Amino acid sequence: MTGAGGTTAAVRLIRAGGDIPVDTSRVPAREAARDELSDPMYHEHDPNLLERGLDRFWDWVGDLFAGAAGAAPGGPLGLVVLVLVIVGLGAALWWRLGTPRGTAHLAETLFGDTARSAADHRATAAAHAEGRRWTEAVQERMRALVRSLEDRAVLGPRPGRTADEAAAEAGQLMPAHADRLRAAARVFDEVTYGGRAADESAYLTLRTLDLDLEATKPSPAITGAAGDAAG
Repeated sequence: MTGAGGTTAAVRLIRAGGDIPVDTSRVPAREAARDELSDPMYHEHDPNLLERGLDRFWDWVGDLFAGAAGAAPGGPLGLVVLVLVIVGLGAALWWRLGTPRGTAHLAETLFGDTARSAADHRATAAAHAEGRRWTEAVQERMRALVRSLEDRAVLGPRPGRTADEAAAEAGQLMPAHADRLRAAARVFDEVTYGGRAADESAYLTLRTLDLDLEATKPSPAITGAAGDAAG
C-alpha cells in the first residue's frame, strides 16, 4: 500500500504530466493579451478618426456648457436666457445696421461717370421713394442736392468730388446748414458704402435739406473769398 506521502507525490506527477495550465508571469500574459486584441477582427466596428474627433469635440462643448451653467446665475436656465439675449441683440444690430462690408470705399466719387442734371436726380429719387426703395432714394437725392449747388455756381464743378468734400465746401459757404450737410453726407456714405439700409425718415430729412438749400443764397463775401482761394 502506498502511504499518504506516496499519494501526494503521485497526484503531483499526474498534474505535472497532464493538460493542466500552469501559472504564467504577468508580463508575458499582458503581451499575449495585447497580441490577441490587436487582431483586426476585434476593431471592425471601432469609430474612425473623424468620429473620434467629433466625440471629443462634443465632450468639450458639453464640459464648457456645464461649466458655464454652473457659473451663470440661475444655472442652466440662466445660461439659456443669457444666450437668447445675446442672439437677440446681435439680430437687432444686424437688422438696424445691415450686413457689414469688408471694405469701406471712402474715396468713391459722388456721381460716377454719368453726368445728369439735378432735376434728373430728383425725379429718380422720387420714383425710388414712391417704390419705398429708401436707400436708392437717399443716394439720388444727395446727388441732386450737390448737382443743384453746382448748377447754381455755389460749388464749382469738380470731377471726383465725394459727398464729404461737397458737404464741407458747401458748409463753408452756407454755415447755417453746415451741420445738416455733414449729416447728409454721413448718411450717404453709410448707405452707399457701409451696407446700412436707409429708411423713409432719412429720405425726408435729405429732401427737406435739398429744398432749404434751394431757397438759401450763399453769403457774397464768403463766396468771393472761396472763389479767390480756388483761383
